[in-house]
Parts: sequence; C-alpha cells; structure tokens
Amino acid sequence: MRVKNYVQNIKVPEGVNVKLEGTLLIVSKGKESVSRDFKHPKIEIKSETDKIKFNVELMTKREKTTLGSFTAHVKNMFKGVEKPFVYKLKVCSGHFPMNIKVSGKELSVKNFIGEKVPRVLDVKEGVDVKVEGEVITVTAADKELAGQTAGAIELLCKRPGFDKRIFQQGIYITEKAGKTI
Repeated sequence: MRVKNYVQNIKVPEGVNVKLEGTLLIVSKGKESVSRDFKHPKIEIKSETDKIKFNVELMTKREKTTLGSFTAHVKNMFKGVEKPFVYKLKVCSGHFPMNIKVSGKELSVKNFIGEKVPRVLDVKEGVDVKVEGEVITVTAADKELAGQTAGAIELLCKRPGFDKRIFQQGIYITEKAGKTI
C-alpha cells in the first residue's frame, strides 16, 4: 500500500538545540553534541522551532522502514545529549592477570593469556573509556559510537577456535545502555 504526502513529526525536548545543515542534523545540549546525516532521495527532513519534520511524497514499504529508522536515530540523539549512553564490560582473567590501561585515546591490554605483545585499540573521538579494577566503563553521547567501542573492546580479547564457555579469559559486555545482560 502506498501513502501520499506522509508527514512524521518528532517533538524536540526542552533545552535541546537542533541545527539542520542540508541533510546533516546536529543535536546539542550544553557541551554534548551529536550529528548524523539523514540522506535519502525520497525522504525530506525539515527543522522547525519545536519539532523535526520528515516528509515523504510517496511512501512505500521501503520508505516506511527507513523512516522508522530515522525517527529512532533522532530519538537516540535526544536521549544521548541529555544523558550519555553507558556500556560496562567485565575483565575475566583466569591464570594470567591482565593489565588494562587507558592512555589518551589508546586502550592497551597487556599479559592477555601470557602474551608478550600488548593488544591495542584506538578509541574514537567522543567516547570516554574508564578502567576501575575489573570494570571498564564506556560512555558516549552517540549510542552507535558507545556500542561500537564496547564491541571492539570485547573483540580485542577474542581468540578464534576457543569456546568462551570453557576458556573464560577475556573482556565481556555486562551492561548495554541501561540493559543488564
């Protein structure tokens, strides 16, 4: 079924600033800022004082799913600038104690299963990583950046060919943006 001239409105929360430059939407509040490009040939985005408006001239199933993704992204941007997304990871080491250190924008894991060469991850801009004992906290205003960084840290200590139910050494995600695993 096709719908003509469909309009989707998203209300902007109080205190949140929205700026639209072409198809690039910039959402900011205080010192936090998140930007995303909403480029689609059939979906038009407009910014008004208290709402963001998506216009679709002829909406098919494909545009409907894309519009749903766009609205979810915008709502996550609003949530992220008001309260940053937090991911928590737990360090599990059996026989060899791991040393995890964050220096600048670089996370290094030393002595993973007795390896001499440290495993290193470059942390992206806009993401804050803190190590407190056996808990690593990843914080960012952008949900995708926080999730991608937490996933990259988890993959940093992955060993192919080993069953993680038996060989439990590594770093594992325990909380995802408010959800406990």
